[in-house]
Amino acid sequence: MKVLETERLILRHQSMEDAAFILELLNDPSWIRYIGDRGVRTLDDARSYILNVSQDMYARLGYGFYLTEMKDGGIPIGICGLVKRESLDDVDVGFAFLPNYWGNGYAFEAASAVMKYATSVLGFKRIAAITTEDNQASAKLLQKLGMEYEGMIRLSDAEKELRLFAINVSYGENGSAG
Repeated sequence: MKVLETERLILRHQSMEDAAFILELLNDPSWIRYIGDRGVRTLDDARSYILNVSQDMYARLGYGFYLTEMKDGGIPIGICGLVKRESLDDVDVGFAFLPNYWGNGYAFEAASAVMKYATSVLGFKRIAAITTEDNQASAKLLQKLGMEYEGMIRLSDAEKELRLFAINVSYGENGSAG
């Protein structure tokens, strides 16, 4: 199901047909370094991840991480969306793209659309984001999106500290930030 469309991208719900892409993305070294190893090693693992994580989130919350694909050709390039973590007060925006697609503005384009959707359609007044301390590229993008660094947090006792960014946003009826 298509959720958002930008100039170059379509953001849609993940489906079982996306298992090969999800397997590739979750095993990319940058995913493992900055997000963490999810133990997804086979197509069956990827299908289970889509069902039990992504599709479960859509059903429970009405939002989640959307498969992000090129309008031209339908090539999947990453995921971008929203998650509500128990240990954070606010919904947070997240994104991950295959390295071949870095540096082209796709993450900014997708995350901008997701943040506007989060406020104008879902009604969130504040959006957070987290990054590892060494993920300079994501931190730079979050700042470009208007988010401000708020400090270091720990989501659970077992995890390392993460950088917390956030923005208070509302969009008027005409779609302009206010």
